[in-house]
Amino acid sequence: MKFTEYVAVDATGLAALVARREVSAGELLDIALAQHHRTHARINAICRPMEAEARARLAGPPLAGPFAGVPFLLKDGVQDVAGLPTGYGSAGMRHLVPTETAHVVRRYQDAGLVVFGKTNLPEFALKGVTDPRVDGRSNNPWNTAHTPGGSSGGAAGGIAAGIVPVAAGAGGGGS
Repeated sequence: MKFTEYVAVDATGLAALVARREVSAGELLDIALAQHHRTHARINAICRPMEAEARARLAGPPLAGPFAGVPFLLKDGVQDVAGLPTGYGSAGMRHLVPTETAHVVRRYQDAGLVVFGKTNLPEFALKGVTDPRVDGRSNNPWNTAHTPGGSSGGAAGGIAAGIVPVAAGAGGGGS
């Protein structure tokens, strides 16, 4: 699958292609990662890559669920994964390593989504601009002089850049 084909299909369409074996979950992950690498220096959507975890998941039991095989991004700080740092966009929290995976993350995984990173957010998700000092500013890929918003700015930027068709956010402040 080419990148232009990937971005022309939504998450349900990609899941259908995987189910029909027209594309593999690994191919979709490769496309998502390649787009992340192409755009990272410009938009900084992902603050915590999780490629190794995603590849391990794909090497395990077959994925199941309505979104089986679709690449997905979590929001750092509010969607914990056991054993992986959660920094909340803050230098003071940078070394926090949760011991449990959040229920919502388990639900995403049960739906078959392939988590391969955590998205940038403002410190403690408290601003409408995603510009934490610790992880750097996220930019709108359509106009890098603008913000993709906050507090789910990394997620918004990742979707707008075509890294993923869907990403997790949290609307406590109107994300």
